[in-house]
Amino acid sequence: MRKFIFAFLFIIAGLSYLFKIDELLVEKFDFFNDLKISYIDKAINLSSSIEKHFDQANSIEKLKIENNELKEYKILYETAQSQLNTLKEFLTNVDIPENKVKIELVKVLSYINYNDFTKVWLDKQLEDEAILGLIADNYAAGIAINKNGRAVGLLNGNKDCSYAVFIGEGKAPGIITASDTPDELQIKFIPIWAEINKGDEVITSGMDNIFFEGLKVGRVTEVTNLADMKVATVKSYVNVLKKKYFYTYKNSAQFANPNLGKNDNIKIEDVQEEN
Repeated sequence: MRKFIFAFLFIIAGLSYLFKIDELLVEKFDFFNDLKISYIDKAINLSSSIEKHFDQANSIEKLKIENNELKEYKILYETAQSQLNTLKEFLTNVDIPENKVKIELVKVLSYINYNDFTKVWLDKQLEDEAILGLIADNYAAGIAINKNGRAVGLLNGNKDCSYAVFIGEGKAPGIITASDTPDELQIKFIPIWAEINKGDEVITSGMDNIFFEGLKVGRVTEVTNLADMKVATVKSYVNVLKKKYFYTYKNSAQFANPNLGKNDNIKIEDVQEEN
Protein backbone atom coordinates (compact mmCIF):
# COMPACT_ATOMS: atom_id res chain seq x y z
CA MET A 1 0.00 0.00 0.00
CA ARG A 2 2.78 2.43 0.93
CA LYS A 3 4.65 1.63 -2.26
CA PHE A 4 1.52 2.37 -4.27
CA ILE A 5 1.00 5.77 -2.59
CA PHE A 6 4.66 6.67 -3.09
CA ALA A 7 4.51 5.72 -6.77
CA PHE A 8 1.31 7.73 -7.23
CA LEU A 9 2.80 10.84 -5.65
CA PHE A 10 5.93 10.42 -7.74
CA ILE A 11 3.85 10.23 -10.94
CA ILE A 12 1.83 13.33 -9.93
CA ALA A 13 5.03 15.29 -9.21
CA GLY A 14 6.58 14.21 -12.50
CA LEU A 15 3.49 15.18 -14.50
CA SER A 16 3.29 18.53 -12.75
CA TYR A 17 6.82 19.39 -13.79
CA LEU A 18 6.27 17.92 -17.24
CA PHE A 19 3.25 20.13 -17.90
CA LYS A 20 4.64 23.05 -15.91
CA ILE A 21 1.78 22.90 -13.45
CA ASP A 22 3.87 24.58 -10.76
CA GLU A 23 4.41 27.60 -13.02
CA LEU A 24 0.67 27.85 -13.73
CA LEU A 25 -0.05 27.67 -10.00
CA VAL A 26 2.45 30.43 -9.31
CA GLU A 27 0.93 32.62 -12.02
CA LYS A 28 -2.64 32.05 -10.81
CA PHE A 29 -1.97 31.94 -7.05
CA ASP A 30 0.66 34.34 -5.59
CA PHE A 31 0.76 32.69 -2.21
CA PHE A 32 2.32 29.61 -3.83
CA ASN A 33 5.22 31.75 -4.97
CA ASP A 34 5.62 33.22 -1.47
CA LEU A 35 5.45 29.74 -0.01
CA LYS A 36 8.13 28.53 -2.42
CA ILE A 37 10.44 31.49 -1.64
CA SER A 38 9.91 31.01 2.09
CA TYR A 39 10.73 27.33 1.78
CA ILE A 40 13.92 28.03 -0.17
CA ASP A 41 15.03 30.69 2.35
CA LYS A 42 14.42 28.37 5.29
CA ALA A 43 16.26 25.55 3.57
CA ILE A 44 19.24 27.82 2.93
CA ASN A 45 19.20 29.15 6.49
CA LEU A 46 19.00 25.63 7.89
CA SER A 47 21.91 24.49 5.73
CA SER A 48 23.95 27.53 6.80
CA SER A 49 23.14 26.88 10.48
CA ILE A 50 24.21 23.25 10.24
CA GLU A 51 27.45 24.20 8.50
CA LYS A 52 28.09 26.95 11.05
CA HIS A 53 27.46 24.50 13.91
CA PHE A 54 30.03 22.02 12.64
CA ASP A 55 32.53 24.83 12.00
CA GLN A 56 32.07 26.04 15.58
CA ALA A 57 32.53 22.51 16.94
CA ASN A 58 35.80 22.17 15.03
CA SER A 59 36.94 25.59 16.22
CA ILE A 60 36.11 24.75 19.84
CA GLU A 61 38.10 21.51 19.63
CA LYS A 62 41.10 23.35 18.17
CA LEU A 63 40.85 26.03 20.87
CA LYS A 64 40.76 23.35 23.58
CA ILE A 65 43.97 21.81 22.24
CA GLU A 66 45.65 25.23 22.02
CA ASN A 67 44.44 26.10 25.53
CA ASN A 68 45.96 22.92 26.98
CA GLU A 69 49.27 23.68 25.25
CA LEU A 70 49.22 27.24 26.60
CA LYS A 71 48.55 25.91 30.13
CA GLU A 72 51.64 23.68 29.88
CA TYR A 73 53.76 26.60 28.68
CA LYS A 74 52.37 28.75 31.50
CA ILE A 75 53.35 26.13 34.11
CA LEU A 76 56.89 25.94 32.69
CA TYR A 77 57.12 29.73 32.64
CA GLU A 78 55.88 30.10 36.22
CA THR A 79 58.33 27.40 37.42
CA ALA A 80 61.27 29.12 35.72
CA GLN A 81 60.12 32.52 37.01
CA SER A 82 59.82 31.16 40.56
CA GLN A 83 63.34 29.74 40.42
CA LEU A 84 64.67 33.05 39.08
CA ASN A 85 62.89 35.02 41.83
CA THR A 86 64.29 32.66 44.48
CA LEU A 87 67.80 33.15 43.12
CA LYS A 88 67.34 36.94 43.07
CA GLU A 89 66.07 36.89 46.66
CA PHE A 90 69.00 34.73 47.72
CA LEU A 91 71.56 37.04 46.13
CA THR A 92 69.81 40.12 47.57
CA ASN A 93 69.33 38.99 51.16
CA VAL A 94 72.57 37.10 51.77
CA ASP A 95 75.72 39.08 52.47
CA ILE A 96 78.36 37.06 50.63
CA PRO A 97 81.97 38.11 51.11
CA GLU A 98 83.60 39.77 48.13
CA ASN A 99 85.55 36.85 46.79
CA LYS A 100 85.25 34.37 43.99
CA VAL A 101 82.31 32.08 44.69
CA LYS A 102 80.33 29.60 42.67
CA ILE A 103 76.61 29.26 43.37
CA GLU A 104 74.44 26.85 41.41
CA LEU A 105 70.82 25.75 41.63
CA VAL A 106 70.53 21.95 41.93
CA LYS A 107 67.53 19.65 41.95
CA VAL A 108 66.90 16.68 44.22
CA LEU A 109 66.60 13.60 42.03
CA SER A 110 65.74 10.87 44.54
CA TYR A 111 66.53 9.30 47.88
CA ILE A 112 69.60 7.08 47.97
CA ASN A 113 68.11 4.80 50.63
CA TYR A 114 64.38 4.64 51.32
CA ASN A 115 65.00 4.41 55.07
CA ASP A 116 67.04 7.64 55.13
CA PHE A 117 65.36 10.82 53.84
CA THR A 118 68.39 12.98 54.68
CA LYS A 119 70.62 11.46 51.98
CA VAL A 120 69.72 12.28 48.36
CA TRP A 121 71.06 12.30 44.84
CA LEU A 122 71.49 15.75 43.27
CA ASP A 123 71.51 16.59 39.55
CA LYS A 124 75.10 17.81 39.56
CA GLN A 125 78.41 16.39 38.44
CA LEU A 126 81.45 16.95 40.69
CA GLU A 127 85.02 17.00 39.43
CA ASP A 128 86.88 17.10 42.75
CA GLU A 129 86.48 15.95 46.36
CA ALA A 130 85.70 19.36 47.84
CA ILE A 131 82.66 19.58 50.10
CA LEU A 132 80.01 22.04 48.95
CA GLY A 133 77.57 23.83 51.19
CA LEU A 134 73.85 23.37 50.57
CA ILE A 135 71.57 26.39 51.03
CA ALA A 136 67.76 26.56 51.12
CA ASP A 137 65.63 29.64 51.82
CA ASN A 138 68.81 31.57 52.76
CA TYR A 139 69.65 29.04 55.51
CA ALA A 140 72.31 26.36 55.82
CA ALA A 141 70.71 23.07 54.79
CA GLY A 142 73.55 20.53 54.65
CA ILE A 143 76.54 19.58 52.51
CA ALA A 144 77.18 17.96 49.13
CA ILE A 145 79.95 15.43 48.55
CA ASN A 146 81.36 13.59 45.57
CA LYS A 147 80.48 9.94 45.05
CA ASN A 148 81.91 8.58 41.81
CA GLY A 149 81.48 11.93 40.11
CA ARG A 150 77.88 12.40 41.22
CA ALA A 151 76.76 14.82 43.92
CA VAL A 152 75.27 13.35 47.09
CA GLY A 153 73.35 15.69 49.36
CA LEU A 154 73.79 15.07 53.09
CA LEU A 155 71.05 17.19 54.59
CA ASN A 156 70.81 18.61 58.11
CA GLY A 157 70.11 15.70 60.43
CA ASN A 158 72.22 13.19 58.51
CA LYS A 159 74.82 11.47 60.72
CA ASP A 160 77.57 12.22 58.18
CA CYS A 161 76.62 15.89 57.74
CA SER A 162 78.73 18.31 59.82
CA TYR A 163 80.11 21.84 59.42
CA ALA A 164 81.59 24.59 61.56
CA VAL A 165 79.34 27.13 63.29
CA PHE A 166 79.39 30.08 65.67
CA ILE A 167 76.94 30.35 68.57
CA GLY A 168 75.51 33.56 69.99
CA GLU A 169 76.96 37.07 70.07
CA GLY A 170 80.23 35.75 71.50
CA LYS A 171 80.68 33.48 68.46
CA ALA A 172 81.47 30.37 70.45
CA PRO A 173 82.83 27.79 67.99
CA GLY A 174 81.41 24.31 67.49
CA ILE A 175 80.65 21.57 64.98
CA ILE A 176 77.03 20.93 64.09
CA THR A 177 75.86 17.40 63.37
CA ALA A 178 72.84 15.12 63.69
CA SER A 179 70.88 14.76 66.91
CA ASP A 180 69.12 11.79 68.47
CA THR A 181 65.78 13.37 67.53
CA PRO A 182 65.02 13.80 63.81
CA ASP A 183 63.71 17.39 64.04
CA GLU A 184 66.73 18.76 65.94
CA LEU A 185 70.50 19.18 65.46
CA GLN A 186 73.42 19.06 67.90
CA ILE A 187 76.51 21.22 68.22
CA LYS A 188 79.47 19.38 69.71
CA PHE A 189 83.01 20.35 70.75
CA ILE A 190 81.91 23.70 72.18
CA PRO A 191 84.68 24.90 74.56
CA ILE A 192 83.74 24.44 78.21
CA TRP A 193 84.48 28.11 78.90
CA ALA A 194 82.14 29.38 76.14
CA GLU A 195 79.16 31.49 77.25
CA ILE A 196 76.15 30.15 75.39
CA ASN A 197 72.49 30.26 76.34
CA LYS A 198 69.12 28.94 75.26
CA GLY A 199 67.80 31.13 72.43
CA ASP A 200 71.23 31.98 70.99
CA GLU A 201 71.31 32.10 67.22
CA VAL A 202 73.59 29.69 65.35
CA ILE A 203 75.36 30.76 62.15
CA THR A 204 77.97 29.21 59.91
CA SER A 205 81.52 30.23 60.79
CA GLY A 206 83.21 29.61 57.44
CA MET A 207 86.20 28.15 59.30
CA ASP A 208 85.81 24.82 57.47
CA ASN A 209 85.71 26.45 54.00
CA ILE A 210 82.33 24.85 53.33
CA PHE A 211 80.15 27.93 53.95
CA PHE A 212 80.87 31.62 54.27
CA GLU A 213 80.50 33.20 57.71
CA GLY A 214 77.05 34.39 58.74
CA LEU A 215 74.62 31.99 57.08
CA LYS A 216 71.87 31.28 59.61
CA VAL A 217 71.28 27.72 60.84
CA GLY A 218 68.85 27.83 63.79
CA ARG A 219 68.47 28.62 67.51
CA VAL A 220 69.73 26.87 70.63
CA THR A 221 66.97 25.10 72.56
CA GLU A 222 69.10 23.35 75.22
CA VAL A 223 72.67 23.47 76.58
CA THR A 224 74.38 20.47 78.22
CA ASN A 225 77.64 20.75 80.18
CA LEU A 226 79.98 17.77 79.92
CA ALA A 227 83.33 17.22 81.57
CA ASP A 228 85.47 18.63 78.76
CA MET A 229 83.02 20.44 76.47
CA LYS A 230 79.50 21.73 76.02
CA VAL A 231 76.83 20.33 73.74
CA ALA A 232 73.95 22.42 72.40
CA THR A 233 70.67 21.24 70.93
CA VAL A 234 69.49 23.34 67.97
CA LYS A 235 66.16 23.82 66.23
CA SER A 236 66.87 24.35 62.55
CA TYR A 237 65.28 27.25 60.68
CA VAL A 238 64.54 25.19 57.55
CA ASN A 239 62.81 21.85 57.02
CA VAL A 240 65.20 20.32 54.51
CA LEU A 241 63.09 17.18 53.96
CA LYS A 242 60.46 19.19 52.08
CA LYS A 243 62.87 20.86 49.66
CA LYS A 244 63.17 19.83 46.00
CA TYR A 245 65.82 22.42 45.11
CA PHE A 246 69.00 23.66 46.84
CA TYR A 247 71.86 26.01 46.05
CA THR A 248 75.39 24.68 46.17
CA TYR A 249 78.08 27.05 47.46
CA LYS A 250 81.79 26.79 46.71
CA ASN A 251 84.15 29.51 47.89
CA SER A 252 87.35 30.94 46.42
CA ALA A 253 89.53 29.09 48.93
CA GLN A 254 88.41 25.79 47.44
CA PHE A 255 89.16 27.06 43.92
CA ALA A 256 92.68 28.01 45.00
CA ASN A 257 93.32 24.91 47.09
CA PRO A 258 91.12 21.87 46.40
CA ASN A 259 92.36 20.20 49.61
CA LEU A 260 90.54 22.80 51.74
CA GLY A 261 87.14 21.44 52.69
CA LYS A 262 88.05 18.12 51.13
CA ASN A 263 85.88 15.14 51.97
CA ASP A 264 88.14 12.72 53.79
CA ASN A 265 85.19 10.81 55.30
CA ILE A 266 86.02 12.24 58.72
CA LYS A 267 83.15 11.77 61.15
CA ILE A 268 82.40 13.19 64.56
CA GLU A 269 82.95 9.77 66.10
CA ASP A 270 86.51 9.66 64.69
CA VAL A 271 87.35 13.02 66.28
CA GLN A 272 85.90 11.89 69.59
CA GLU A 273 88.10 8.80 69.58
CA GLU A 274 91.19 10.93 68.95
CA ASN A 275 90.28 13.14 71.92
